[in-house]
Amino acid sequence: MNDNLVDILLVEDNPTDAALSMRVLKKFAAAERIHLARDGAEALDFLKTGGRPPHLILLDLKLPKVDGLEVLRRMKTDPDLCSLPVVIFTSSNQPKDVRDCYRLGANSYIVKPVDYERFTQAVQYIVSYWLSLNHPPEA
Repeated sequence: MNDNLVDILLVEDNPTDAALSMRVLKKFAAAERIHLARDGAEALDFLKTGGRPPHLILLDLKLPKVDGLEVLRRMKTDPDLCSLPVVIFTSSNQPKDVRDCYRLGANSYIVKPVDYERFTQAVQYIVSYWLSLNHPPEA
């Protein structure tokens, strides 16, 4: 994969959720334009060295090495990364997590549906909005 063509950075450590997310994302976005980071440290490394920044980051919260809240905090305080859209895509529906993410600058917070059809629909809506309808700032 050419990292300069990445449109979506998926940050997900759960192998089952990662596989399902990748399968659904590939259905609605160009397969070669998705990068998977399996922990927060890998995501931050990719963002610093991966070439052109992605158009969208799907970020889980419960991650090894560096958790999702810390990834979000570091991104939103970095002048080179702060304007990247970050959609929290997690299984947590805890009000504190929601508040903390928005306080740190998350663009959206979506609780992963358990049902496959609803999960697929949620990912389709995310991709459609953030990659087709949303107008990002110029790089």
